Amino acid sequence: MAINIENSNIGTRENRIGSITGYVGTLKDLATKSECGTLKGCSRCFSQSSTCLSMCGLSQLAAIRDVAVIHHGPAGCSVSGANSYYMSRVMAKKRGVASRTIYVGTDMNENDTIFGSTGKLKEIILEVNKRYSPKAIFVSSSCATGIIGEDIDSIVDDVRSQVGVPIAAVHCEGFKSRIWATGFDISDHAVMQAIVKPPREGVRTNKINFKNFFESARPEIIEIFRNFDLEPVFLYCNSTVEELSRLSESIATTCICGTLGNYLGNALEEKYGVPYVRSINQCGIKGFEAWLREIGKVTGRADKIEKYIAEQRALYLPQIEEAKKELKGLTAVLGMGPGYTFEVSRVLDELGIKVVWALAWHYDKKYENGDVPPSMKYLLDNDIDFEASVADQQNYEVMNILNRYKPDMYLSRHPGSTVWAIKNGTPAIYVADEYMIFGYRHTLEFARTIIDAIKNRSFEENLAKRSRLPYTDWWYSQKVDAFLQEAK
Repeated sequence: MAINIENSNIGTRENRIGSITGYVGTLKDLATKSECGTLKGCSRCFSQSSTCLSMCGLSQLAAIRDVAVIHHGPAGCSVSGANSYYMSRVMAKKRGVASRTIYVGTDMNENDTIFGSTGKLKEIILEVNKRYSPKAIFVSSSCATGIIGEDIDSIVDDVRSQVGVPIAAVHCEGFKSRIWATGFDISDHAVMQAIVKPPREGVRTNKINFKNFFESARPEIIEIFRNFDLEPVFLYCNSTVEELSRLSESIATTCICGTLGNYLGNALEEKYGVPYVRSINQCGIKGFEAWLREIGKVTGRADKIEKYIAEQRALYLPQIEEAKKELKGLTAVLGMGPGYTFEVSRVLDELGIKVVWALAWHYDKKYENGDVPPSMKYLLDNDIDFEASVADQQNYEVMNILNRYKPDMYLSRHPGSTVWAIKNGTPAIYVADEYMIFGYRHTLEFARTIIDAIKNRSFEENLAKRSRLPYTDWWYSQKVDAFLQEAK
């Protein structure tokens, strides 16, 4: 699908790439229907929880150093700003740099929603620019401004010459998509539209754009890429506007999670010819090696990468094989975003753990370039199958599955989900850090973490004895798809 950076608005994942939030079946059925284009999603007549896409989008932008995020909406819409502001400060301090990024809400009231508040928004933009001197300004809409049709694009165009820094309208109306990952695409689009510049003539650096969440393994990644004469540029946490403006001059783009980085990678490739590294992600041995080899192919560094792989294999594979002896035959249920669910399930298969069910918080039928996600293609090509569902963080469905299958462990990237599993008496592993299963060393550590979790179950057992769950025997006797409505 062609990416239009002339327009400040972009389509939702549902409309652009056919993403869904409701499905129950098998992995093979999900992958096959994705590949042939016949997959249809289901809706729910009951939904327990979800997440607003504006939080995903604006937290990405707020992680950039020395920018201003202006959230045009009621005070309640800006509640996510507290976490975004806090994280930007914490991650900057951890890195040893200073960030003067600010997050401002316009505090729309009842009068504003009736008569409009574009005049007020203009005043706030100019005052923020005067008071804080940000290097870039992102002006976001909200559900309220979307409903009343507030024209933030005209205001942004009107003040552009007055602020003197890159400024972009960011269309983050929470109701526009059930898939919060649409927020990642919206933030990428704003960066592409307002900050990234065309490459200077003849300039192509040895830098590789690396889209991740919190650059928690920054020193390690820098050291790995130094072996290949590559310099990673981490996005967007602690990025500077100057760094972002030169993304078009990099040798390639890669990401820690396909859901997170797919839009930016494809946009840079389509608009400026920066190759996007498409492979299964870096989780596990097979994923890490496939990713490195694809980087080698794209950047012309295959020999250096094969040398590195041989060295790391000799160091870590014997230890991983030893750990696998204690994992063989265990069962697991997963609940994560699709960028991790179908990657971590592959790693568990590598470790000899049987996945009995995998839940993805949403599912992308195809990426921007029209291809099925690499993780699904890998599982399909390697004849790996298990029961699977798509549920936008519906914990009641997770609990039904855990009660039915009683797996040895539950793995999730969302703490609210792991808490319920623990109360159920199921050992739960919170895969919080995006680099928890990255490469050889972290795969070994991950295997040992699982061993610790299944050998020390006293906490889960004691908590389960003292916890009264809200779910009844009636619900546990139902099929997981009881509240799903057939696609039409």
